[in-house]
Amino acid sequence: MSQKRAWQRMLSGRRLDLLDPTPVDIEVEDIAHGLAFVARWNGQTKGDFAYSVAEHSLLVEALFTRMQPNAPVKWQLAALLHDAPEYVIGDMISPVKAAVGPGYSALDERLTAAIHIRFGLPAALPVAVKKQIKKADTISAWLEAVQIAGFTEKEADQFFGKPDPAMIDGLMIRLRAPLDVRNDFTARHEDLLGQM
Repeated sequence: MSQKRAWQRMLSGRRLDLLDPTPVDIEVEDIAHGLAFVARWNGQTKGDFAYSVAEHSLLVEALFTRMQPNAPVKWQLAALLHDAPEYVIGDMISPVKAAVGPGYSALDERLTAAIHIRFGLPAALPVAVKKQIKKADTISAWLEAVQIAGFTEKEADQFFGKPDPAMIDGLMIRLRAPLDVRNDFTARHEDLLGQM
C-alpha cells in the first residue's frame, strides 16, 4: 500500500509535511496568505469581508504590546504568530477543537514548533509568555464577539471575562480585503524580525 499524502504544496513552492513539518519549508508569505483567507468565527461576522486570522493576529500582537510594553521583540513576534499553524489547518472554534480531541492539539504543536524555530523563537514558549499571549488572545476574542460576532457585552463577559477598559480603549475591529491584511501581516512580521 502506498503511503497517504500528508503534505501540502505552498504558493512559495515549498512542500510542507503537515505531520512532520520542518522549519525550512515555512515561509512568512505562505503564512500571511493563508491566514488572510481563513475566517474567524466560522465566517459568522458582520461586514463585507470575513474577519481573518491574519487580522486577529495583528490585533493580538497589538494588545500584547499594550499589556507588555517592555517585552522583548521576540515575544511580540510570538504573539503575532500565535495562530500561525492555522494557515494550513484552518481555524476551529474552541468547542469544535475540544470535540476533535488531542490529535488537533498535537498537530498544532508540531506546526507551532517548526514555525517558531524558522523565525528564531524557541520551539516551546516560556509558560509566562504563553499566558500573556493567551490573555491578549482572550481580550481580542471579547472585542471580536462584541463588535462583529453579534454577542452582547454581557454574553462576552461570561465567555471571555470583562477586559480592562484601558486595554481596549480606541480599538476597533476592521474588516478589510485579504490582500491588505496579508500585506500588513507580512510588513509587521518583517518589522519585528528586523528589530530582533
